Amino acid sequence: MGSVGRTRVGKYELGRTLGEGTFAKVKFAKDVETGESVAIKIFEKDKILRHKMVGQIKREISTMKLIRHPNVIRMYEVIASKTKIYLVLEFVDGGELFDKIARNGKLKEDEARKYFQQLINAVDYCHSRGVFHRDLKPENLLLDATGVLKISDFGLSALPQQVREDGMLYTTCGTPNYVAPEVIKDKGYDGAKADIWSCGVILFVLMAGYLPFEETNLVSLYKKIFKAAFSCPNWFSTSAKKLIKRILDPNPQTRIAIPQIIENEWFKKGYQPPQFETADVNPVDVDAIFDESEEATNLVVERRKEKPDAMNAFDLISTSQGLNLGTLFEKQMVIIQ
Repeated sequence: MGSVGRTRVGKYELGRTLGEGTFAKVKFAKDVETGESVAIKIFEKDKILRHKMVGQIKREISTMKLIRHPNVIRMYEVIASKTKIYLVLEFVDGGELFDKIARNGKLKEDEARKYFQQLINAVDYCHSRGVFHRDLKPENLLLDATGVLKISDFGLSALPQQVREDGMLYTTCGTPNYVAPEVIKDKGYDGAKADIWSCGVILFVLMAGYLPFEETNLVSLYKKIFKAAFSCPNWFSTSAKKLIKRILDPNPQTRIAIPQIIENEWFKKGYQPPQFETADVNPVDVDAIFDESEEATNLVVERRKEKPDAMNAFDLISTSQGLNLGTLFEKQMVIIQ
């Protein structure tokens, strides 16, 4: 079997492309020192600069550095060459939660509750760090080999410094079917309450197999969202229906909050709070990543190793077609005008 030369970035040997988006591609890679599998999200600096994406990329990097939780994709480090930025991320090989729904249709209530519990745990932790995701949807939720949920794609997230003096965010963003009504109204919104609404839509999708708000026309869709005009299918339990209706409350002032969700009887069934150690997190110097001056000393060189190696387990895994980590970069991201 013929083999091909491999590209090496720092201590990482790059494998096949796992997915590709407008501004980034994700490659499977191996840490040659430890043998650990990772995913590397690669940005072209000139493309980021050309599309004025520097602020968004810096925000994504800063956010992922702040978050250290078992239900959030871990970022190990950020490295850069003169032309590229590399985010070295936890490798998750179970695919998207979206794929599981597309393949199996609706999930059983107990299974949906298990994923929803993990989602709420992660979102609660993000909010405690002042981070609001703002694009929660099943396509941005990955599963590892053991079925543990991991939130990915913080490209639209908001950090504490983006919150204005009135405590509100003002950037209208997200994916229309999952976005909270107050975000669309463009009069300022609470990032935590908007994320909770999206979690409610996700729970509905997990249990129903379809969206609560769906219209081909955006104006019609928004009218439904403003009124929370949806109905739960008859196979939802009464307690699940009640919780979803409290989450999908179009009035953010009366919408249920995470502490109340965690105390809800339906939510608490089989609930196991996450156990993890809070690590000290050192901030990334995101400005240094974009430093292309001759004085920049922290740049890596991407080099290609042409000498073929014998086919090993890593090569076999990296040529597998079963790995779909497309959501580690922006996919179907819609900015609402």
